[in-house]
Amino acid sequence: MVIVSGEVGSRFSTGGWKSARLIICVEMAEQFAFYGISSNLITYLTGPLGESTAAAAANVNVWTGTVSFLPLIWGFIADSFLGRFRTILVSSSLYILGLGLLSFSAMLPSHSKEPNQLQVILFFCSLYLIAVGQGGYNPCIKAFGADQFDVNDLTEAQAKSSYFNWLMFGCCASIFITRLVSNYIQENLSWSLGFGIPSVCMLLALFLFLLGTKTYRFSNGRGSNKNPFARISCVFLEAVKNKKKPDLGVYNPKENLLLKAHQSSKQFSFLDRAASSCDSADIEEAKAVLKLVPIWMTCLVYAIVSSQSSTLFTKQGSAMDRSITPGVLVPAATLQCFISITIVTFIPVYDRLLVPMARSFTHNPSGVTTLQRIGTGMFLSILAIVIAALVETKRLQAARDDATVLMSVWWLVPQYVIYGVSDVFGAIGLQEFFYDQVPSELRSIGMALNLSIFGAGNFLSSFLISAIDNITSQYGQTSWFDNDMNQAHLDYFYWLLACLSSISLASYLWFAKSFLYNRPNT
Repeated sequence: MVIVSGEVGSRFSTGGWKSARLIICVEMAEQFAFYGISSNLITYLTGPLGESTAAAAANVNVWTGTVSFLPLIWGFIADSFLGRFRTILVSSSLYILGLGLLSFSAMLPSHSKEPNQLQVILFFCSLYLIAVGQGGYNPCIKAFGADQFDVNDLTEAQAKSSYFNWLMFGCCASIFITRLVSNYIQENLSWSLGFGIPSVCMLLALFLFLLGTKTYRFSNGRGSNKNPFARISCVFLEAVKNKKKPDLGVYNPKENLLLKAHQSSKQFSFLDRAASSCDSADIEEAKAVLKLVPIWMTCLVYAIVSSQSSTLFTKQGSAMDRSITPGVLVPAATLQCFISITIVTFIPVYDRLLVPMARSFTHNPSGVTTLQRIGTGMFLSILAIVIAALVETKRLQAARDDATVLMSVWWLVPQYVIYGVSDVFGAIGLQEFFYDQVPSELRSIGMALNLSIFGAGNFLSSFLISAIDNITSQYGQTSWFDNDMNQAHLDYFYWLLACLSSISLASYLWFAKSFLYNRPNT
Protein backbone atom coordinates (compact mmCIF):
# COMPACT_ATOMS: atom_id res chain seq x y z
CA MET A 1 0.00 0.00 0.00
CA VAL A 2 1.18 3.54 -0.73
CA ILE A 3 0.19 7.10 0.05
CA VAL A 4 -1.82 8.85 -2.69
CA SER A 5 -2.92 12.45 -2.10
CA GLY A 6 -2.70 11.83 1.63
CA GLU A 7 -4.73 8.58 1.50
CA VAL A 8 -3.78 4.92 1.27
CA GLY A 9 -3.84 3.69 -2.32
CA SER A 10 -2.93 0.65 -4.42
CA ARG A 11 0.65 0.14 -5.61
CA PHE A 12 -0.68 -1.09 -8.96
CA SER A 13 -2.87 1.91 -9.79
CA THR A 14 -0.49 4.67 -8.71
CA GLY A 15 3.14 5.62 -8.99
CA GLY A 16 5.71 3.41 -10.67
CA TRP A 17 6.58 3.91 -14.31
CA LYS A 18 3.06 5.17 -15.07
CA SER A 19 3.70 8.39 -13.13
CA ALA A 20 7.46 8.46 -13.67
CA ARG A 21 7.14 8.51 -17.47
CA LEU A 22 4.87 11.55 -17.27
CA ILE A 23 7.32 13.30 -14.96
CA ILE A 24 10.15 12.56 -17.41
CA CYS A 25 8.05 14.23 -20.15
CA VAL A 26 7.51 17.20 -17.82
CA GLU A 27 11.25 17.43 -17.25
CA MET A 28 11.92 17.27 -20.98
CA ALA A 29 9.72 20.33 -21.55
CA GLU A 30 11.35 22.21 -18.65
CA GLN A 31 14.88 21.35 -19.77
CA PHE A 32 14.06 22.61 -23.27
CA ALA A 33 13.06 25.90 -21.65
CA PHE A 34 16.09 26.17 -19.35
CA TYR A 35 18.75 25.27 -21.90
CA GLY A 36 17.04 27.40 -24.50
CA ILE A 37 18.22 30.26 -22.30
CA SER A 38 21.42 29.04 -20.66
CA SER A 39 23.23 27.26 -23.50
CA ASN A 40 23.69 30.42 -25.59
CA LEU A 41 23.74 32.96 -22.77
CA ILE A 42 27.42 33.82 -23.19
CA THR A 43 26.79 34.68 -26.86
CA TYR A 44 23.98 37.09 -25.91
CA LEU A 45 26.14 38.73 -23.23
CA THR A 46 29.14 39.24 -25.53
CA GLY A 47 26.89 40.19 -28.47
CA PRO A 48 23.77 42.33 -27.87
CA LEU A 49 24.84 43.29 -24.33
CA GLY A 50 28.45 44.01 -25.35
CA GLU A 51 30.31 42.37 -22.45
CA SER A 52 33.93 41.14 -22.58
CA THR A 53 34.68 37.42 -22.69
CA ALA A 54 35.93 37.33 -19.08
CA ALA A 55 32.98 39.38 -17.76
CA ALA A 56 30.44 37.31 -19.69
CA ALA A 57 31.97 34.00 -18.54
CA ALA A 58 31.95 35.27 -14.94
CA ASN A 59 28.30 36.41 -15.24
CA VAL A 60 27.24 33.06 -16.68
CA ASN A 61 29.07 31.17 -13.94
CA VAL A 62 27.59 33.34 -11.15
CA TRP A 63 24.08 32.95 -12.55
CA THR A 64 24.47 29.20 -13.07
CA GLY A 65 25.90 28.93 -9.57
CA THR A 66 22.91 30.80 -8.17
CA VAL A 67 20.57 28.44 -10.03
CA SER A 68 22.34 25.51 -8.41
CA PHE A 69 22.55 26.95 -4.88
CA LEU A 70 18.97 28.18 -4.54
CA PRO A 71 17.68 24.58 -4.38
CA LEU A 72 19.11 24.39 -0.85
CA ILE A 73 16.67 27.10 0.26
CA TRP A 74 13.79 25.62 -1.72
CA GLY A 75 14.65 22.14 -0.47
CA PHE A 76 14.33 23.38 3.11
CA ILE A 77 10.95 24.94 2.27
CA ALA A 78 9.74 21.78 0.50
CA ASP A 79 10.87 19.31 3.16
CA SER A 80 9.75 21.44 6.11
CA PHE A 81 6.60 23.25 4.99
CA LEU A 82 5.13 23.00 1.48
CA GLY A 83 6.01 19.50 0.38
CA ARG A 84 7.44 18.72 -3.05
CA PHE A 85 4.16 18.92 -4.99
CA ARG A 86 3.19 22.43 -3.81
CA THR A 87 6.78 23.66 -4.17
CA ILE A 88 6.76 22.56 -7.81
CA LEU A 89 3.57 24.56 -8.44
CA VAL A 90 4.85 27.75 -6.76
CA SER A 91 8.30 27.66 -8.34
CA SER A 92 6.84 26.88 -11.79
CA SER A 93 4.78 30.08 -11.64
CA LEU A 94 7.87 32.18 -10.86
CA TYR A 95 9.80 30.34 -13.56
CA ILE A 96 7.19 31.14 -16.24
CA LEU A 97 7.06 34.80 -15.17
CA GLY A 98 10.85 35.12 -15.45
CA LEU A 99 10.92 33.54 -18.91
CA GLY A 100 8.21 35.90 -20.14
CA LEU A 101 10.04 38.98 -18.85
CA LEU A 102 13.30 37.79 -20.41
CA SER A 103 11.68 37.53 -23.82
CA PHE A 104 10.19 41.00 -23.34
CA SER A 105 13.60 42.47 -22.43
CA ALA A 106 15.06 41.22 -25.71
CA MET A 107 12.26 43.02 -27.60
CA LEU A 108 13.16 46.45 -26.20
CA PRO A 109 14.68 48.65 -28.92
CA SER A 110 18.20 50.06 -28.64
CA HIS A 111 18.96 53.32 -30.47
CA SER A 112 22.75 52.97 -30.31
CA LYS A 113 25.44 50.32 -30.36
CA GLU A 114 25.26 50.15 -26.58
CA PRO A 115 22.20 48.42 -25.02
CA ASN A 116 19.91 50.78 -23.13
CA GLN A 117 20.04 50.63 -19.34
CA LEU A 118 16.41 49.52 -18.96
CA GLN A 119 17.05 46.53 -21.20
CA VAL A 120 20.10 45.48 -19.15
CA ILE A 121 18.29 45.86 -15.80
CA LEU A 122 15.19 43.99 -16.99
CA PHE A 123 17.35 41.27 -18.54
CA PHE A 124 19.26 40.53 -15.33
CA CYS A 125 16.15 40.83 -13.12
CA SER A 126 14.27 38.32 -15.27
CA LEU A 127 17.35 36.08 -15.48
CA TYR A 128 17.56 35.85 -11.69
CA LEU A 129 13.79 35.36 -11.40
CA ILE A 130 14.28 32.33 -13.64
CA ALA A 131 17.02 31.23 -11.24
CA VAL A 132 14.61 31.48 -8.29
CA GLY A 133 11.94 29.47 -10.12
CA GLN A 134 14.30 26.83 -11.45
CA GLY A 135 15.98 26.54 -8.06
CA GLY A 136 12.74 25.32 -6.53
CA TYR A 137 11.50 23.32 -9.48
CA ASN A 138 14.58 21.27 -10.32
CA PRO A 139 15.32 19.36 -7.08
CA CYS A 140 11.66 18.77 -6.26
CA ILE A 141 10.59 17.41 -9.65
CA LYS A 142 13.52 14.96 -9.74
CA ALA A 143 12.91 13.77 -6.18
CA PHE A 144 9.15 13.63 -6.78
CA GLY A 145 9.74 11.35 -9.76
CA ALA A 146 11.91 9.01 -7.69
CA ASP A 147 9.23 9.04 -4.96
CA GLN A 148 6.99 7.12 -7.37
CA PHE A 149 9.05 3.98 -6.67
CA ASP A 150 8.99 2.02 -3.41
CA VAL A 151 12.61 1.29 -2.42
CA ASN A 152 11.42 -1.49 -0.09
CA ASP A 153 10.23 -3.50 -3.11
CA LEU A 154 13.14 -5.11 -5.01
CA THR A 155 11.54 -4.69 -8.45
CA GLU A 156 10.69 -1.04 -7.85
CA ALA A 157 14.13 -0.41 -6.30
CA GLN A 158 15.75 -1.56 -9.55
CA ALA A 159 13.26 0.54 -11.52
CA LYS A 160 14.14 3.61 -9.44
CA SER A 161 17.82 3.28 -10.35
CA SER A 162 16.79 2.94 -14.00
CA TYR A 163 14.54 6.01 -13.60
CA PHE A 164 17.55 8.28 -13.05
CA ASN A 165 19.14 6.94 -16.25
CA TRP A 166 16.00 7.49 -18.35
CA LEU A 167 15.38 10.88 -16.77
CA MET A 168 18.80 11.96 -18.00
CA PHE A 169 18.08 10.34 -21.38
CA GLY A 170 14.85 12.34 -21.80
CA CYS A 171 16.42 15.58 -20.59
CA CYS A 172 19.39 15.26 -22.92
CA ALA A 173 17.19 14.44 -25.90
CA SER A 174 15.30 17.65 -25.16
CA ILE A 175 18.52 19.62 -24.60
CA PHE A 176 19.84 18.40 -27.95
CA ILE A 177 16.76 19.74 -29.73
CA THR A 178 16.83 23.09 -27.95
CA ARG A 179 20.53 23.60 -28.66
CA LEU A 180 19.94 22.79 -32.29
CA VAL A 181 16.77 24.85 -32.74
CA SER A 182 16.88 27.66 -30.16
CA ASN A 183 20.52 28.59 -30.76
CA TYR A 184 19.88 28.89 -34.51
CA ILE A 185 16.75 31.01 -33.97
CA GLN A 186 18.53 33.28 -31.48
CA GLU A 187 21.58 33.94 -33.66
CA ASN A 188 19.92 34.01 -37.08
CA LEU A 189 16.31 35.14 -36.57
CA SER A 190 15.47 36.88 -33.31
CA TRP A 191 16.65 36.81 -29.72
CA SER A 192 13.16 37.68 -28.46
CA LEU A 193 11.65 34.73 -30.38
CA GLY A 194 14.49 32.50 -29.20
CA PHE A 195 13.69 33.47 -25.59
CA GLY A 196 9.92 33.30 -26.13
CA ILE A 197 9.81 29.64 -27.17
CA PRO A 198 11.15 28.48 -23.76
CA SER A 199 8.28 30.37 -22.08
CA VAL A 200 5.74 28.30 -24.02
CA CYS A 201 7.61 25.08 -23.20
CA MET A 202 7.52 25.84 -19.46
CA LEU A 203 3.76 26.43 -19.65
CA LEU A 204 3.46 23.03 -21.33
CA ALA A 205 5.55 21.45 -18.55
CA LEU A 206 3.21 22.79 -15.86
CA PHE A 207 0.15 21.59 -17.78
CA LEU A 208 1.55 18.06 -18.17
CA PHE A 209 2.51 17.91 -14.50
CA LEU A 210 -1.03 18.78 -13.39
CA LEU A 211 -2.47 16.07 -15.67
CA GLY A 212 -0.98 13.33 -13.50
CA THR A 213 -2.13 14.63 -10.11
CA LYS A 214 -4.52 11.72 -9.46
CA THR A 215 -1.87 9.07 -10.09
CA TYR A 216 1.04 10.40 -8.04
CA ARG A 217 2.40 8.90 -4.85
CA PHE A 218 3.22 11.36 -2.08
CA SER A 219 5.89 10.68 0.54
CA ASN A 220 4.44 10.55 4.05
CA GLY A 221 7.77 10.88 5.91
CA ARG A 222 8.53 9.36 9.29
CA GLY A 223 5.33 10.46 10.92
CA SER A 224 7.08 12.80 13.32
CA ASN A 225 5.50 16.16 14.02
CA LYS A 226 8.93 17.73 14.51
CA ASN A 227 10.64 19.49 11.61
CA PRO A 228 13.39 17.21 10.19
CA PHE A 229 15.88 20.08 10.23
CA ALA A 230 15.01 20.82 13.85
CA ARG A 231 15.55 17.16 14.75
CA ILE A 232 18.98 16.99 13.12
CA SER A 233 20.06 20.38 14.49
CA CYS A 234 19.04 19.22 17.95
CA VAL A 235 21.37 16.21 17.64
CA PHE A 236 24.38 18.40 16.83
CA LEU A 237 23.56 20.90 19.59
CA GLU A 238 23.07 18.19 22.21
CA ALA A 239 26.27 16.41 21.15
CA VAL A 240 28.25 19.64 21.59
CA LYS A 241 26.53 20.41 24.90
CA ASN A 242 27.32 16.93 26.25
CA LYS A 243 30.87 16.65 24.90
CA LYS A 244 32.42 16.81 28.38
CA LYS A 245 29.92 14.46 29.97
CA PRO A 246 30.73 10.76 30.38
CA ASP A 247 28.79 8.20 28.33
CA LEU A 248 25.44 7.51 29.95
CA GLY A 249 25.02 4.07 28.47
CA VAL A 250 25.13 2.00 25.33
CA TYR A 251 23.68 3.62 22.22
CA ASN A 252 21.53 1.21 20.21
CA PRO A 253 20.40 2.56 16.84
CA LYS A 254 16.97 1.35 15.87
CA GLU A 255 16.20 0.44 12.31
CA ASN A 256 13.36 2.15 10.48
CA LEU A 257 11.96 2.20 6.98
CA LEU A 258 13.34 5.63 6.21
CA LEU A 259 16.97 5.07 7.17
CA LYS A 260 18.59 1.68 7.40
CA ALA A 261 20.99 1.89 10.34
CA HIS A 262 23.77 -0.69 10.24
CA GLN A 263 27.53 -0.11 10.13
CA SER A 264 27.05 3.64 9.77
CA SER A 265 26.21 3.83 13.47
CA LYS A 266 29.90 3.17 14.21
CA GLN A 267 30.94 6.40 12.49
CA PHE A 268 30.73 9.86 14.06
CA SER A 269 30.30 8.28 17.48
CA PHE A 270 30.60 11.72 19.11
CA LEU A 271 26.98 12.29 18.05
CA ASP A 272 25.95 9.39 20.28
CA ARG A 273 26.31 11.80 23.21
CA ALA A 274 22.98 13.27 22.15
CA ALA A 275 21.22 9.97 22.96
CA SER A 276 20.10 11.23 26.38
CA SER A 277 17.73 13.76 24.81
CA CYS A 278 17.39 12.76 21.13
CA ASP A 279 15.74 9.79 19.47
CA SER A 280 18.16 7.19 18.06
CA ALA A 281 16.60 7.56 14.60
CA ASP A 282 17.35 11.31 14.76
CA ILE A 283 21.00 10.55 15.57
CA GLU A 284 21.24 8.19 12.60
CA GLU A 285 19.76 10.90 10.35
CA ALA A 286 22.36 13.40 11.58
CA LYS A 287 25.16 10.92 10.87
CA ALA A 288 23.76 10.25 7.41
CA VAL A 289 23.89 13.96 6.56
CA LEU A 290 27.33 14.58 8.08
CA LYS A 291 29.11 11.83 6.18
CA LEU A 292 28.00 13.31 2.84
CA VAL A 293 30.20 16.39 3.38
CA PRO A 294 33.56 14.88 2.24
CA ILE A 295 31.97 13.47 -0.93
CA TRP A 296 30.34 16.84 -1.64
CA MET A 297 33.62 18.71 -1.23
CA THR A 298 35.75 16.36 -3.32
CA CYS A 299 33.33 16.64 -6.26
CA LEU A 300 33.67 20.44 -6.54
CA VAL A 301 36.51 20.41 -9.10
CA TYR A 302 34.47 17.99 -11.22
CA ALA A 303 31.77 20.69 -11.23
CA ILE A 304 34.32 23.38 -12.19
CA VAL A 305 35.25 21.34 -15.25
CA SER A 306 31.55 20.85 -15.99
CA SER A 307 30.98 24.61 -16.14
CA GLN A 308 33.47 25.00 -19.01
CA SER A 309 31.27 23.07 -21.45
CA SER A 310 28.82 25.97 -21.78
CA THR A 311 31.30 28.85 -21.45
CA LEU A 312 34.93 28.52 -22.51
CA PHE A 313 34.33 25.52 -24.78
CA THR A 314 31.87 27.74 -26.66
CA LYS A 315 34.34 30.65 -26.90
CA GLN A 316 36.98 28.18 -28.05
CA GLY A 317 34.68 27.10 -30.87
CA SER A 318 33.88 30.70 -31.86
CA ALA A 319 37.55 31.20 -32.83
CA MET A 320 37.58 28.21 -35.18
CA ASP A 321 36.35 27.52 -38.70
CA ARG A 322 32.60 26.91 -38.27
CA SER A 323 31.59 26.93 -41.92
CA ILE A 324 29.56 24.06 -43.37
CA THR A 325 29.15 25.66 -46.77
CA PRO A 326 30.11 29.18 -47.91
CA GLY A 327 27.92 31.57 -45.94
CA VAL A 328 26.52 28.94 -43.54
CA LEU A 329 28.13 28.85 -40.09
CA VAL A 330 27.53 26.43 -37.22
CA PRO A 331 26.76 28.41 -34.04
CA ALA A 332 29.56 27.64 -31.57
CA ALA A 333 27.03 26.80 -28.84
CA THR A 334 25.47 24.13 -31.09
CA LEU A 335 28.49 21.92 -30.49
CA GLN A 336 27.09 21.34 -27.01
CA CYS A 337 24.62 19.08 -28.86
CA PHE A 338 27.34 16.45 -28.95
CA ILE A 339 27.11 16.15 -25.17
CA SER A 340 23.40 15.41 -25.47
CA ILE A 341 23.87 13.06 -28.44
CA THR A 342 26.49 11.11 -26.53
CA ILE A 343 24.32 10.81 -23.42
CA VAL A 344 21.22 9.81 -25.39
CA THR A 345 23.26 7.20 -27.28
CA PHE A 346 25.19 5.82 -24.31
CA ILE A 347 22.43 5.61 -21.66
CA PRO A 348 20.53 2.73 -23.37
CA VAL A 349 23.84 0.87 -23.70
CA TYR A 350 24.62 1.51 -20.04
CA ASP A 351 21.14 0.69 -18.72
CA ARG A 352 20.31 -2.32 -20.92
CA LEU A 353 23.75 -3.86 -21.44
CA LEU A 354 26.40 -2.73 -18.95
CA VAL A 355 24.19 -2.70 -15.82
CA PRO A 356 22.79 -6.26 -16.29
CA MET A 357 26.31 -7.53 -17.01
CA ALA A 358 27.70 -5.84 -13.90
CA ARG A 359 24.69 -6.97 -11.83
CA SER A 360 25.46 -10.63 -12.60
CA PHE A 361 28.88 -10.19 -10.96
CA THR A 362 28.15 -7.70 -8.17
CA HIS A 363 24.53 -8.65 -7.31
CA ASN A 364 23.94 -4.92 -6.92
CA PRO A 365 20.56 -3.74 -8.34
CA SER A 366 22.37 -0.79 -9.96
CA GLY A 367 25.24 -2.87 -11.34
CA VAL A 368 27.91 -0.86 -9.53
CA THR A 369 27.77 1.29 -6.44
CA THR A 370 26.93 4.95 -6.90
CA LEU A 371 30.36 6.01 -5.63
CA GLN A 372 32.09 3.78 -8.20
CA ARG A 373 29.92 5.33 -10.88
CA ILE A 374 30.74 8.88 -9.74
CA GLY A 375 34.48 8.13 -9.62
CA THR A 376 34.39 6.86 -13.20
CA GLY A 377 32.69 10.09 -14.27
CA MET A 378 35.35 12.18 -12.53
CA PHE A 379 38.14 10.30 -14.30
CA LEU A 380 36.49 10.82 -17.69
CA SER A 381 36.07 14.55 -17.01
CA ILE A 382 39.85 14.78 -16.50
CA LEU A 383 40.34 13.06 -19.85
CA ALA A 384 37.94 15.55 -21.49
CA ILE A 385 39.74 18.63 -20.14
CA VAL A 386 43.15 17.20 -21.14
CA ILE A 387 41.89 16.74 -24.71
CA ALA A 388 40.49 20.30 -24.63
CA ALA A 389 43.93 21.58 -23.61
CA LEU A 390 45.67 19.65 -26.39
CA VAL A 391 43.21 20.90 -29.02
CA GLU A 392 43.53 24.51 -27.84
CA THR A 393 47.34 24.26 -27.95
CA LYS A 394 47.08 22.97 -31.52
CA ARG A 395 44.61 25.73 -32.45
CA LEU A 396 46.86 28.48 -31.11
CA GLN A 397 49.86 27.04 -32.94
CA ALA A 398 47.89 26.92 -36.20
CA ALA A 399 46.65 30.51 -35.73
CA ARG A 400 50.18 31.82 -35.12
CA ASP A 401 51.60 29.99 -38.12
CA ASP A 402 48.92 31.34 -40.46
CA ALA A 403 46.20 33.58 -38.98
CA THR A 404 44.16 33.37 -42.21
CA VAL A 405 43.69 29.60 -41.94
CA LEU A 406 41.44 28.57 -39.05
CA MET A 407 41.40 25.13 -37.47
CA SER A 408 38.11 23.28 -38.00
CA VAL A 409 35.60 23.44 -35.15
CA TRP A 410 35.05 19.68 -35.48
CA TRP A 411 38.30 19.16 -33.57
CA LEU A 412 36.26 20.01 -30.46
CA VAL A 413 33.92 17.03 -30.88
CA PRO A 414 36.07 14.52 -28.88
CA GLN A 415 36.11 16.67 -25.74
CA TYR A 416 32.33 17.11 -25.92
CA VAL A 417 31.77 13.37 -26.48
CA ILE A 418 33.99 12.28 -23.59
CA TYR A 419 32.40 14.89 -21.35
CA GLY A 420 28.99 13.45 -22.32
CA VAL A 421 30.07 9.95 -21.28
CA SER A 422 31.42 11.36 -18.01
CA ASP A 423 27.95 12.83 -17.35
CA VAL A 424 26.33 9.40 -17.72
CA PHE A 425 28.53 8.16 -14.90
CA GLY A 426 29.19 11.25 -12.77
CA ALA A 427 26.12 13.47 -13.02
CA ILE A 428 23.55 10.64 -12.85
CA GLY A 429 25.55 8.91 -10.13
CA LEU A 430 25.51 12.06 -8.00
CA GLN A 431 21.73 12.39 -8.38
CA GLU A 432 21.11 8.83 -7.27
CA PHE A 433 23.70 8.99 -4.48
CA PHE A 434 22.31 12.10 -2.79
CA TYR A 435 18.71 10.91 -3.20
CA ASP A 436 19.47 7.53 -1.61
CA GLN A 437 21.83 8.53 1.18
CA VAL A 438 19.85 11.32 2.85
CA PRO A 439 16.96 10.58 5.25
CA SER A 440 13.72 10.05 3.33
CA GLU A 441 12.14 13.23 4.70
CA LEU A 442 15.05 15.27 3.30
CA ARG A 443 15.11 14.03 -0.28
CA SER A 444 14.41 17.47 -1.74
CA ILE A 445 17.48 18.64 0.16
CA GLY A 446 19.34 15.58 -1.11
CA MET A 447 18.71 16.59 -4.71
CA ALA A 448 19.54 20.19 -3.77
CA LEU A 449 22.90 19.07 -2.33
CA ASN A 450 23.64 17.39 -5.65
CA LEU A 451 22.77 20.57 -7.56
CA SER A 452 24.72 22.74 -5.11
CA ILE A 453 27.92 20.91 -6.09
CA PHE A 454 27.53 22.36 -9.57
CA GLY A 455 26.52 25.72 -8.12
CA ALA A 456 29.66 25.87 -6.03
CA GLY A 457 31.63 24.71 -9.06
CA ASN A 458 30.30 27.58 -11.12
CA PHE A 459 31.13 30.12 -8.41
CA LEU A 460 34.62 28.67 -8.03
CA SER A 461 35.07 28.73 -11.81
CA SER A 462 34.01 32.39 -11.87
CA PHE A 463 36.45 33.18 -9.05
CA LEU A 464 39.30 31.35 -10.79
CA ILE A 465 38.66 33.06 -14.12
CA SER A 466 38.45 36.53 -12.52
CA ALA A 467 41.55 35.99 -10.38
CA ILE A 468 43.63 34.56 -13.23
CA ASP A 469 42.41 37.29 -15.59
CA ASN A 470 43.57 39.98 -13.13
CA ILE A 471 46.91 38.31 -12.40
CA THR A 472 47.86 37.47 -15.99
CA SER A 473 46.87 40.88 -17.38
CA GLN A 474 49.15 42.83 -15.03
CA TYR A 475 52.20 44.75 -16.24
CA GLY A 476 50.95 44.87 -19.81
CA GLN A 477 50.87 41.08 -20.20
CA THR A 478 48.22 39.30 -22.25
CA SER A 479 45.48 37.73 -20.15
CA TRP A 480 44.75 34.03 -20.43
CA PHE A 481 41.20 35.15 -21.25
CA ASP A 482 42.01 37.95 -23.70
CA ASN A 483 39.15 38.96 -26.02
CA ASP A 484 41.41 38.07 -28.95
CA MET A 485 41.23 34.29 -28.70
CA ASN A 486 44.44 33.94 -30.71
CA GLN A 487 46.32 35.85 -27.99
CA ALA A 488 44.54 34.20 -25.05
CA HIS A 489 45.72 31.02 -23.33
CA LEU A 490 42.73 28.86 -22.54
CA ASP A 491 45.10 25.89 -22.86
CA TYR A 492 46.96 26.99 -19.70
CA PHE A 493 43.66 27.21 -17.82
CA TYR A 494 42.62 23.76 -19.03
CA TRP A 495 45.92 22.24 -17.87
CA LEU A 496 45.44 23.88 -14.47
CA LEU A 497 41.98 22.29 -14.22
CA ALA A 498 43.41 18.90 -15.20
CA CYS A 499 45.92 19.10 -12.33
CA LEU A 500 43.28 20.21 -9.81
CA SER A 501 40.93 17.46 -11.02
CA SER A 502 43.58 14.78 -10.50
CA ILE A 503 44.15 15.92 -6.91
CA SER A 504 40.39 16.03 -6.36
CA LEU A 505 39.91 12.49 -7.73
CA ALA A 506 42.64 11.12 -5.44
CA SER A 507 40.94 12.74 -2.43
CA TYR A 508 37.55 11.43 -3.53
CA LEU A 509 38.82 7.86 -3.81
CA TRP A 510 40.26 8.05 -0.30
CA PHE A 511 36.93 9.11 1.21
CA ALA A 512 34.84 6.81 -1.00
CA LYS A 513 36.86 3.78 0.08
CA SER A 514 35.74 4.19 3.70
CA PHE A 515 32.18 5.35 3.00
CA LEU A 516 29.45 3.26 4.64
CA TYR A 517 26.10 3.29 2.84
CA ASN A 518 22.86 3.85 4.74
CA ARG A 519 21.12 1.45 2.39
CA PRO A 520 22.98 -1.67 1.28
CA ASN A 521 23.55 -2.30 -2.45
CA THR A 522 23.63 1.37 -3.39
